[in-house]
Amino acid sequence: MGRGKIEIKRIENANSRQVTFSKRRAGLLKKSKELAVLCDAEVAVIIFSSTGKLFEYSSNGMKRTLSRYNKCNLSPEEAASEYRAEKQHSKEVDALQEEIAKLQLKQLQLLGKDLNGVCLKELQQLEQQLSDGLSSVKERKEQVLLEQLEQSRLQEQRALLENETLRRQVQELRAFLPTNNNPVPSYFEYYPAAKKNSVGNNAVTTSDVTCNCAVEKGDSDTTLYLGLPSDVSRKRKAPESQSHAK
Repeated sequence: MGRGKIEIKRIENANSRQVTFSKRRAGLLKKSKELAVLCDAEVAVIIFSSTGKLFEYSSNGMKRTLSRYNKCNLSPEEAASEYRAEKQHSKEVDALQEEIAKLQLKQLQLLGKDLNGVCLKELQQLEQQLSDGLSSVKERKEQVLLEQLEQSRLQEQRALLENETLRRQVQELRAFLPTNNNPVPSYFEYYPAAKKNSVGNNAVTTSDVTCNCAVEKGDSDTTLYLGLPSDVSRKRKAPESQSHAK
């Protein structure tokens, strides 16, 4: 039983319309590919969906096919001039590609590669070019080093000038400051009693020193002296020294 005919009109149902678009789009692109392969034809298909999405297929590239299409729409004279210009451009492109190939080969030879088909004379010329290039590189290197050395010298001179300027500023600031003629008194000038006690009474115990400090500071009116007086300690030390002498 054959398929029934479908009325060609816009499908009102959105879901059915989207399904039909997807199926027929795939079938159209498939038929385009088959036509290009079977018949050796140049085919280009451009499809925009209702939402603005692009679908395309081209057997030889979309830009090339569109360019050919634009040429076919021109007049015979315009088409002939366009053909001559394209031919001239193709010749220039071939010449540039050949020049690029020669330069690439030259670069490889300068790097010491692909030297199999080079004769002795070409090798000598290549050696001379390399020596000339090496001397030029050395001269440039020396020039750069001299420039860097000169910059270092200038920076050193600037630093010395800045140092001298800062030293003069410091001297000027010191000239404005008042001189201090009153020296700072020492500890023994503030505490003369402590100096006398430390020189005269070497036999006094730490408790006596602590008590003396408390009296000088005025911590209490009554002082408790621990230990013997200095006269008694001297009398006791005298017999001890005599006994040791015997």
